[in-house]
Amino acid sequence: MKEFPRPAVTDEAIHGFLAAGRIAGDARKLGVSLIQPGVRLEAVLLEVETFIRDQGGSPAFPAQTSRNQIAAHYCSKPNDPMVYEPEDLVKIDIGVEVDGWVADNAATVYLGESAHGKKLVQASQDALAAAIAVAAPGVQIRELSRAIENAITAHGLKPVYNLTGHGVGRWLVHTAPQIPATPDREGKATLQPGMVIAIEPFATDGRGQVYEQGKAEIFALVRKPHKFKNIDERVWNLIEKMQGLPFARRTFCDLPTGAVEATLLRLKRTGCLIDFPPLVDPDPSVRISQAEHTLMILENEVVVTTRDVC
Repeated sequence: MKEFPRPAVTDEAIHGFLAAGRIAGDARKLGVSLIQPGVRLEAVLLEVETFIRDQGGSPAFPAQTSRNQIAAHYCSKPNDPMVYEPEDLVKIDIGVEVDGWVADNAATVYLGESAHGKKLVQASQDALAAAIAVAAPGVQIRELSRAIENAITAHGLKPVYNLTGHGVGRWLVHTAPQIPATPDREGKATLQPGMVIAIEPFATDGRGQVYEQGKAEIFALVRKPHKFKNIDERVWNLIEKMQGLPFARRTFCDLPTGAVEATLLRLKRTGCLIDFPPLVDPDPSVRISQAEHTLMILENEVVVTTRDVC
């Protein structure tokens, strides 16, 4: 995870983070409203991303929607036929950038009526609310982690321990500090003015661990190639415009598939590109929920940039 110098608490930074947060929150609400049985996942993600652009932002990462035992990073491939099913526990994870300033938020929708499904949704929401309630300048990060873990275990569930909240920055979606789901006994890091953090607890009825599984549809450039052999110029131009932010195969839907795949393969083989496969509990009966907001730590207050209702 990248370390980064905390941005100064300037009017420009505050304005940018607030603008990105407003769009991200509205996009999250739109995405939640679209999730219904029989609706194609890709259709929801494309509508959300169109809305973000229409509002003057850009996706900070490809919009994602992960179902049931998939915790995160399910991103529809181009023309993905998958639809939501009754009883699905659906996560929708949305990021927005405005002039590089990033906001990240997520919610869970349960397409059923069982008490257990509703409890899973409530557990991650309660954990997020508990962490936000204790967040303040000077508070140790492990206090947020303690609030997350206590809120989820109070429901008889577990956090997903190997997924964490994280900092965000300008042109950075994942950066320091980490916000673990359980307190770090040795951790002494505190929230400081200038930090912007995304708190994202995951609640599960499984063992609390997820693993990479399946084909990646999300990628990020980590360094520029020294040579451009087998790299399609059209594909490269779109990647370069992302300024290091993640992108998806559907980013290149207007370009020939062969050119896209050859370029992605070349960049990955040369260590210039990393990918992000879905993060999954290997037990298909497990269910995982998620809730997330972005918080801006100021001198005397904490602003939840993506909040409407928690």
